[in-house]
Amino acid sequence: MQAAVFVPGGPATEIEVKSIAEPEITANEVLLQVRAAAVDNVDTYVRRGIFKTELATPAVIGRDAVGTVLAVGPAVTKFKVGDWVWTNSMGYEGRPGATSEQLAVPEDRLYAVPDGVDPVALVAAVHAAATAQIVLQTVMQAHPQQTILIAGAAGHVGTKLVQLAALRGLDVWTTSAPKDFAMLQQLGSQHCLDYHQALPDLGMPPMQHVIATSARVPLNQQCAVLAPGGMVTLITAPTDASFDVPAFYMQRQVMQGFVISHATVTELAQAATQLNQAFAQGKLLDDQVVVKSFAAAAWAHTAMEAGTLGRNKVVLVPNQLK
Repeated sequence: MQAAVFVPGGPATEIEVKSIAEPEITANEVLLQVRAAAVDNVDTYVRRGIFKTELATPAVIGRDAVGTVLAVGPAVTKFKVGDWVWTNSMGYEGRPGATSEQLAVPEDRLYAVPDGVDPVALVAAVHAAATAQIVLQTVMQAHPQQTILIAGAAGHVGTKLVQLAALRGLDVWTTSAPKDFAMLQQLGSQHCLDYHQALPDLGMPPMQHVIATSARVPLNQQCAVLAPGGMVTLITAPTDASFDVPAFYMQRQVMQGFVISHATVTELAQAATQLNQAFAQGKLLDDQVVVKSFAAAAWAHTAMEAGTLGRNKVVLVPNQLK
């Protein structure tokens, strides 16, 4: 079978589509016929060795895949041949990467595709959507009526945070370019503010939750608009990471970091249940998707590292399906 194979620590240009052995499933695994695999920024971190993790051999890019069940192990009870399913935790911790024609997936890392949902739109959404869901539910433990500031809300993770925070009943504040205000209001932002201004100058009330999707938002500004006892959640490293430590601890404020690569199987499954409910209602499926063949894998990683994709989300499909 064909797969997009990379050299650990190597450049994007060394990603090649190669013929590798078809997987053999164990008792608790499902054999997936991959129909599409998403390209995520974290995939470049895994390939380059920035995110340290055990890799399968050969090393294949990608963690998010959608497809149909080809076979199931004897201990599998949730799925049958022909089912449409998705996964978002392959390609790290020793598991095979998603960008291959077939994929052996542990049953507990696999979820059903809701009826009527476009599988390509779904796989394009799952990385950002699952990140947002776990942040809100597990990290923040956010409750209705709480205030949340999503700084840099117009990108992939930001738009998912807006929608899911609104669904949870939070009072959603966002910063973005003014041209994105209408879109964010439609998604659920109740207060749209211009990101060109410093956060403390925007006149917002103290926030119970603050999260920035961009490294360009200084940490001291995030802390400056935080309510006593509030939480800053970090999903990226601010370029300017200095902040007023005495003021922070004297107000019993909290700072937590999160990367989805360390989410537990239970956290991923709980998030998948919530996301599937939203997907079935047509929510969270608003990404600008660019579909390419596996052969474009090197281009996709190169473009992502160069920052030239904009808001486009690249999804790769087996060469014969493109």
